[in-house]
Amino acid sequence: MPLSLDQGSPESLGLPSGAVLARLDALAADGLELHGFTLRRSGRVVAGGHWFPYGPERVHHVYSLSKAFAAVGVGLLVQEGRLSVEDRVVDLFTDALPPVVGEHLRAMRVEDLLTMRTGHAADVTDALVAAGDGDWVTAFLAQPVAFQPGTHFVYNSGASFLLSALVQRVTGETLLAFLTPRLLEPLGVRGARWVSNAGGVNLGGWGLHLRTVDVASFGQLLLDRGTWQGQRLLSAAWVDAMRAAHVPPGTTPGDDKSDWAQGYGYQVWRCRHGAYRADGAFGQFCVVMPEQDMVLAVTAGVGDMGRVLDHTWAHLLGGVQDAPLPPSAHTEALRVRCAGLTLPVPEILDPPPLRDVQAHFTFDPNDEGWAAATLTVTGERGTLILDGRVPNTVRFTLNAWEEQTLNTWGTTVALTVRAGWQADGTLALTLLLIEDGARWEVRWPAPDAPLSVQLCAPHYGEGHTLSARPSTLGA
Repeated sequence: MPLSLDQGSPESLGLPSGAVLARLDALAADGLELHGFTLRRSGRVVAGGHWFPYGPERVHHVYSLSKAFAAVGVGLLVQEGRLSVEDRVVDLFTDALPPVVGEHLRAMRVEDLLTMRTGHAADVTDALVAAGDGDWVTAFLAQPVAFQPGTHFVYNSGASFLLSALVQRVTGETLLAFLTPRLLEPLGVRGARWVSNAGGVNLGGWGLHLRTVDVASFGQLLLDRGTWQGQRLLSAAWVDAMRAAHVPPGTTPGDDKSDWAQGYGYQVWRCRHGAYRADGAFGQFCVVMPEQDMVLAVTAGVGDMGRVLDHTWAHLLGGVQDAPLPPSAHTEALRVRCAGLTLPVPEILDPPPLRDVQAHFTFDPNDEGWAAATLTVTGERGTLILDGRVPNTVRFTLNAWEEQTLNTWGTTVALTVRAGWQADGTLALTLLLIEDGARWEVRWPAPDAPLSVQLCAPHYGEGHTLSARPSTLGA
């Protein structure tokens, strides 16, 4: 990662470089796949890096971390006098109401959306997605509201979508367009994008893509209670409301050890140690630590998000000092470590043997809709053709990373591919869905062997592997 212009050594800002190194060691020992991190203290970047081929200019899907940006969008409307948290939802969407408006729905306020105390018994997102090309706002308002709003917390990405729809209703522009001149451009955010539904509304609760450094800048804005480099972008009162425990901490045994039981604010979680965070599935974090004057941003593809936080508390909090620390040999070691971070990938032979191949395969029935595959290698170049609901041709060069796109999960995603021969004769391909935090590992061990595709995305869990039998189809 290129050094930021505002970067100082950790020791110069009272943080031991050895503590940051210890955290990186602990994450690696647990097999946690990080893609990038930026650590700020006292308003300056003190450490950061990306695991190659991830890089500092690559945006990453931040999943539910998106929710905090939706909350800021609402906060900007409030400070501009265009909205109140006490406004009733039914008054803002009068054209999308069900035929019968129940008492609980009628009582739902903007603040209930922000705090996820809408009164729903469960997350209503599936109902919105099931609406397909239909009106998601109408689908949201049609859902049963079982509890009095403001009394019952349930994590509900549908409520976050409605915040995005609300901003668009009030302003006439998408949430991303509304935030760009007011928040993103002042923060120096570049290349941000936000997935929209078929109706053209940013998803709100997920779908935002940002660089890791942009997540850290957002965290610094929150830490400084709405100011960025001396400019006020967001009111201090709104930041205070975002981090407040509108939903109180849990009281069951063990809650004191859980970062998911410390209370919930406006689309952000409270943490142990006086910290709070915006987070997203598979290890996307914007952790704000006021007591230590620190911000940590992480993009990743991990299954155990709690361990990422555990290592943060264990290694970064204890050694922080108010005064600069003496120079340390760890300072240079940390710089070298951050500059050389590399994603663990299968070992391949270098130089590669040149072995021409053409093989055909038939997949067992699978959720991806893949029916057949054709693998071709000629010299150093090759292709993997995947036939199914949406055909794809994956190009690769032996022992090199190659960028392209892939049509999957109903959309087109950025793909980075590396392929090579292993010592035992296996052809190994790594397909990184590099902006979505997932990867597929493809293996073909021998000419008469099946082709296997392991989906190494945390949301698939362990052992989700597709198998394709050798076939003469297409030969």
